[in-house]
Amino acid sequence: MSIDKNNIVTQDEMDEPAPIDQVESRVEAEMKQLEGASKRDVAEGLQNEKLAREGEKLRKQGVRELKEVVDQNE
Repeated sequence: MSIDKNNIVTQDEMDEPAPIDQVESRVEAEMKQLEGASKRDVAEGLQNEKLAREGEKLRKQGVRELKEVVDQNE
């Protein structure tokens, strides 16, 4: 069995991101979620409403970004 070099289509030609780039975006979004949740939890323990809001905002941003990454890969 041989490969016909004329029928090969690259990721660049298909405008498809490399798998490593997809993972990097997903990890960054998941890290935002975790950081936001941690900030929120610490703020609740300290009874700091401003920090809790910032943490929740960051967590939601991470959720949104992760959804975008997943949607792009489908």
